[in-house]
Amino acid sequence: MATLSPGSRPAMRQALNMIARLLTNSSCDAMTLNWAALRYKHTAAVRSVLSEKYAPAYVNKVLSALRRVLREALRLEIMDAVDFARAVDIPNVKVTKQLRGRVLTTEEIAQLMQTCFDDPTPTGYRDAALFTILRGAGVRRSEVVNLDLSDIEENTGAIQVRAGKGGKDRTVYLPESGLTVVSDWLSLRGYEAGPLLCHVNRGSRIVRRRLTSQAVLFILQKRGAQAFVANFSAHDFRRTFISELLDAGEDISTVQRLAGHTTSDQTARYDRRGEESKRRAVQKLTIPGSRKNSRGLH
Repeated sequence: MATLSPGSRPAMRQALNMIARLLTNSSCDAMTLNWAALRYKHTAAVRSVLSEKYAPAYVNKVLSALRRVLREALRLEIMDAVDFARAVDIPNVKVTKQLRGRVLTTEEIAQLMQTCFDDPTPTGYRDAALFTILRGAGVRRSEVVNLDLSDIEENTGAIQVRAGKGGKDRTVYLPESGLTVVSDWLSLRGYEAGPLLCHVNRGSRIVRRRLTSQAVLFILQKRGAQAFVANFSAHDFRRTFISELLDAGEDISTVQRLAGHTTSDQTARYDRRGEESKRRAVQKLTIPGSRKNSRGLH
């Protein structure tokens, strides 16, 4: 887990704890299970049980965590190569469902922003800045809560995302249309060092305490209900960000770097442009000639 970014560790720990408890009837957790003792019969049983209870994507995520730990056991020479090869020889569960998540429409985003603008308290200014960064920079929920004041450059809109998924740093940018919203929040927050997005107490006093990922989820649910916007997640802002950039004609390698993906295949999985973008794409093709113009050519 030490090789993962801080934002990825809780999910990995949860997955490994689940495996350990499943195999030992809850007598062990991730830190006490003897992972090197696992064999094919154990890993196959884990796959079978999880497949009956959870969605394929989640099962495959847990199986990936399991394989990673066993590979470390092999590297540490506490597990035999043959036993390792057999133990990890379990296929992923096939995913046949439609892609998860959705793209937020321009109207929905406008409604969400308006609920924040209608709130004259510091909470309204902070939430507007939160939505602006999620929508305009496409960052993950775990990344937005880790941003510090020093990570944003107001003049250029550059945002330094540090230790993102996979422990990678990257630079993203806010559109100019979003800079004013963030600046309005900073004028209330002040320019003292600390988290960019802070807690606001019931007395509307800004407390320089970092928001949690759970707090962001609560804010999205609250503002969504106020704006009468159907259920959505922070990751749906990310899907919207990627889809709209691709729809605007940006090349996938640029979008990949902005999203912090390792491969363009990862970026493509976030594409939710739908049928209209495909219809527009083929209009760029030209079929030469027509019956009217080809008379007399036979």
